Amino acid sequence: MRRPLFKKIKTNQLEISEELLQSDESVKNDYISGNLLLDVPKIKELYSYPKNIDFKVREFTIHMMGRKAVLFFIPSMTETKLIDEEIIKPLILAAKEIIDIPSAISISSIKEEKMISAAVSELNTGATLLLVDGLNVIYVLNTSSSAGRSVEKPQNETTLLGPKESFVERADQNISLIRKKIRSEDFTVEKMIIGGRSKNEVYIIYNKELAGEKVLAEVKSRIGAVQKDAVQNLSLLIQHIEDRSTSLFPTILQTERPDRAASFIEDGHVIVVMNNSPFALVTPATFWSFYHSADDHYLRFIYGNFTRLLRMTAMFITLFTPSIYIAITNYHIEMLPADLLLAIAGAREMVPFPAILELLMMEMAFELIREAGIRVPTPIGPTIGIVGALILGQAAVEANVVSPIVVIVVALTGLSSFAISDVNLNYAIRIARFGFLLSASLFGIFGMVGIFMIGLFYLSVVKTFGVPYLAPLTPKYKSSKDTLFRRVLKNEKLRPAFVKTKDLTKEPVQNE
Repeated sequence: MRRPLFKKIKTNQLEISEELLQSDESVKNDYISGNLLLDVPKIKELYSYPKNIDFKVREFTIHMMGRKAVLFFIPSMTETKLIDEEIIKPLILAAKEIIDIPSAISISSIKEEKMISAAVSELNTGATLLLVDGLNVIYVLNTSSSAGRSVEKPQNETTLLGPKESFVERADQNISLIRKKIRSEDFTVEKMIIGGRSKNEVYIIYNKELAGEKVLAEVKSRIGAVQKDAVQNLSLLIQHIEDRSTSLFPTILQTERPDRAASFIEDGHVIVVMNNSPFALVTPATFWSFYHSADDHYLRFIYGNFTRLLRMTAMFITLFTPSIYIAITNYHIEMLPADLLLAIAGAREMVPFPAILELLMMEMAFELIREAGIRVPTPIGPTIGIVGALILGQAAVEANVVSPIVVIVVALTGLSSFAISDVNLNYAIRIARFGFLLSASLFGIFGMVGIFMIGLFYLSVVKTFGVPYLAPLTPKYKSSKDTLFRRVLKNEKLRPAFVKTKDLTKEPVQNE
């Protein structure tokens, strides 16, 4: 008998909350009446004033207008000194008649709104609202000032010769970091609002004379289609707008370098930034974007291509070294010289486990140490990684749990994985390694080749915002051929055609 009663009470609570929600929505949709006795209580009600201590109301009289006025602001997001010096004092201490509000105060940005909903949206971003009795508009004054760290060095995408700046958690600062590298009137920033309750701001950055219209429309469409109460940062947004959310390989590039974001904009790509995210999204992003690093073009032609060769070698070592060891020792022993085969057999003589189990245990142990080194406090993280790996490897060999050759294979594989600079591609390669390892243990080299071919077929059909993932290599597009290796810088005269850019060449525009 109690269960139906509980359901009834719960239903009543839901009905009450829905009524309150509807009343709040109806208040937001109201227009400013110009009567403070009607407008002020509505805004106070929305912010639960005076219970809500992070919402302030300042009432005063503008003597030179003979009108009462009310200021609304959120102290944790506004610069209160600016409010006092540039808004309140000029209005109260004015020595001559005030004709209109904008001419009486010296705030850099002032705009008028007529609906409470639009004004409240601005208030939530740190603006100050000014209501004047008898005026049926509300003035939105730019006084935002939120806490945040200053511009620092990149943590993941470090370079030897490039700029030492990285994005921070404030979108306005991130936009300015990109803007100072692209001094053009074609540099465009658009704002979109997502999140039914949190009203998070997303900024779309592109060059209006270079960005492909289809890519830009696709980016806006996907962001506009996000149906969530709150999307706090780009790490969450990327999982809503990417092409294949369950794909092993990433299709949207994340970069913490403003110079790299600027170079993508100049190639016709679209960049997305957001508050609370110390990086930007690059769309569309092909496989080669994840393989490249910022230093590739800052270094001379030969040096940059040498580092790319090392990176590609490290990628293949990470993927194939453990599986090749398993395939040869289990199925293709005739490929090894007799002396090396006897040495491996002698090292494994006292090990009670099969080779595949050895490798899986050591690979998992290495991944655990790597993850622990990331999560523990920074000063002791590297120490735990180095000491833990040395002690674990040495103890495992002395206890005859694994053979020395397996420790060498796992150490070489792990070190090579650190050469892959992009975090998302790094995870993809590390996870794919286990697939190759299992296939080699079942079918030898034939299993490895089969998995590799399936992977190539899969990558050839993946698309990122309508662009083939392996472009411009396949299908072939016009470009500067910056894929596995780059060309001499002065010969890179074409933008990638797969982004459908409006201007394919990088030659300067001739002013008539």
